[in-house]
Amino acid sequence: MTTTPEYKRPDPSEYAPYQKAYLDLVPEEDILQCLERQRAETAALIENLPESRGDYSYAPGKWKLKEILGHIADAERVLGYRALRVARGDTMPLAAFDQDFWVHHSPCTQRSFRSLLDEMSAVRQATLSLFRFFEPAALLRRGSTDAGNPFTVRAVPYIILGHERHHLHIIRERYL
Repeated sequence: MTTTPEYKRPDPSEYAPYQKAYLDLVPEEDILQCLERQRAETAALIENLPESRGDYSYAPGKWKLKEILGHIADAERVLGYRALRVARGDTMPLAAFDQDFWVHHSPCTQRSFRSLLDEMSAVRQATLSLFRFFEPAALLRRGSTDAGNPFTVRAVPYIILGHERHHLHIIRERYL
């Protein structure tokens, strides 16, 4: 019988320095339970907004609200993929991605909030399934991006949770 591995808070050598701000937003508790709860928290914040709010940007050159939601889903997919490769023993540096380029080429603004939230929920379900069944030894495996940013598998769910919290904070302060 497979059991969910225990995720302990990663130390600073297990993630890139810029990601410290994300981990600072993560409480000291069961990370997988936090990821599960975050789905509902994000949906509650967004689901009752009028669709017109999705095209809002608080300043020229800043992403629209729907673009932020698409970015959150894209980043979670990329981070999960990186964790999977490293957990499986892949030692090749992993490609970075240009978030602004991706947002520019995403059809997020043509979609409804409901479709974006459904996608985010599906991505989160895949993330949870992935992280629930890693072998304990895989959690400490180290990888890096081709930009030289290090990470361990166990750091990734903390980064994912903190990254979304970071963007939700911006949404609350500047978009609502």
